[in-house]
Amino acid sequence: MSRSPLLQGLPPVGSAEPRLLILGNMPSALSLATGQYYGNPRNAFWRIIGELCGCEPDAPYDQRTAMLARRGIAVWDVLKHCRRVGSLDSAIEPDSMVANDFDSFLSTHPNVERVYFNGTAAERNFARLVTVEPPGALRLPSTSPAHTMPYADKLTAWRAALSQAR
Repeated sequence: MSRSPLLQGLPPVGSAEPRLLILGNMPSALSLATGQYYGNPRNAFWRIIGELCGCEPDAPYDQRTAMLARRGIAVWDVLKHCRRVGSLDSAIEPDSMVANDFDSFLSTHPNVERVYFNGTAAERNFARLVTVEPPGALRLPSTSPAHTMPYADKLTAWRAALSQAR
């Protein structure tokens, strides 16, 4: 029997009628503790999205999620729950992974044109656990501080992807 805690992911945030769906793998320990996506201040997600969508990365969370909604963007994670100690994707116990219900999500959100995976783990686990084909799927560099790609390179890749979606 595992000693790792069973972690429950967060509900989707942003647009109720999204055109774009950004999927992480599983929220970090800090994100789960605060109930806010990308809660680690070292994670580049809000900095990148803020720069691309015109919102301060340290604005109140409800303002950042409202900005996502105005832009037709929803944020969610591939995993509904899993067992993990800490925040690293590599620490997730593979047999504990359960995916969110993307069949229902995509059927009730027919305007989703593109799915962006925030990193390799999200893309890999979606392919392994989910049977529905994501529309216009593209893997982007992880915004996690564990992914050591320079910020400027992450921003360039995210800018190119999101500018194509407009």
